[in-house]
Amino acid sequence: MMPRLAILCPGQGGQHAAMFDLARSDPAIALALEQWLAAAGLDRPLQEILSQDNLLFSNLLAQPLIVAATVATWSVLQPLLPIPELVAGYSIGELAAWHVAGAISASQVIGLAASRAQLMDACLQPESPQVLFAVSGIALRQLAVLLASQRLYVAIETDADSCIVGGLQQDMLTVAGEIRRLGGKITVLPVTVASHTPLMATAAEPFFEQLRQQFRDNPVLPVLSGVDGHVLTKKEQAITALSQQMTHTIRWHACMDACAERGVTAALELGPGAALSRMLAARHPHIACRSVSEFRSLQGVAGWLQRL
Repeated sequence: MMPRLAILCPGQGGQHAAMFDLARSDPAIALALEQWLAAAGLDRPLQEILSQDNLLFSNLLAQPLIVAATVATWSVLQPLLPIPELVAGYSIGELAAWHVAGAISASQVIGLAASRAQLMDACLQPESPQVLFAVSGIALRQLAVLLASQRLYVAIETDADSCIVGGLQQDMLTVAGEIRRLGGKITVLPVTVASHTPLMATAAEPFFEQLRQQFRDNPVLPVLSGVDGHVLTKKEQAITALSQQMTHTIRWHACMDACAERGVTAALELGPGAALSRMLAARHPHIACRSVSEFRSLQGVAGWLQRL
């Protein structure tokens, strides 16, 4: 009996130099990847970017590269896998999810990722650097009281006592001591834009227009909305959801619960990284969760699913 499979598409933070290796083991996909990245306007060789962390983690390059890695990995794995029950994406991964679901082409989705990054970078002000940081060990309601007086916002909810906060770096420094005094732990993320907060407001409308021009087809597979975990099946929903999530809180815990409610028995994260599969395994231990990054070969991924 084949598992009821969810495909998970990651966001920023897990980039590494080998993130394209598995996909590029297929010569046709390796060639296609070069063409996709060139069409998206990346003006540096891929190997140069992968060899320098300051490039690999820069928002302008990170977003299209993460989507490209997801797209390339899906391209080589899709023929080996059962048809997924649904697709879910975390932050920029939600854009990649709509490609996996069959609603938009590889070149289009990578190009949209590049445009999204440019629009978000335009929201930055050099004198007021932005930041994303993880907070754990403190109830979200208690944390919200601390954030209310600052230009800080809950960007992503992952559990009742863990989240990602976005805002201005100077305001993070103001509240950090109080968060720690209350038992919270802070980890600054390698992301330089306050995604999923009102600080991205001027990027949302132009991105909506770009999405409206690019999306032509309904998805073949259901996609989970990052904002509330609802199942989406129409291109119009994609356009609204992907523009809305730029400024609204992502409720990833709702997406994980939606996977369980839909009867998912296995989840495969397309990488880079394994954060999503680990979070889902911790929240719903009955779901078998792995990341492609944990395997050494495409056949290893397929074999794992066949053994479930």
